[in-house]
Amino acid sequence: MEILSQLLPFVFLIAIMYFVIIRPQQKEAKSKQTMIETLAKGDKVVTTGGLIVIVHKVEDKFLSVKINDDTIVKITKEAVARKYEDEA
Repeated sequence: MEILSQLLPFVFLIAIMYFVIIRPQQKEAKSKQTMIETLAKGDKVVTTGGLIVIVHKVEDKFLSVKINDDTIVKITKEAVARKYEDEA
């Protein structure tokens, strides 16, 4: 019984860490992966470098993005930070 009373605070701390740190990170990673998988031509995205670009073509591991009217470059899907929503 003494061992159980000594281990109970550690179990409680691990449970708190799971619900405060690990679970939210897993949910955020899952939602980002879903967002990347649903990207389509014409979507505006923000890259990790801070560029706002338009998706030109979706490939397996890469995206062809349009920076301006004349410039199309390839980036990895991991370089997408988030979708860009215009402030209307």
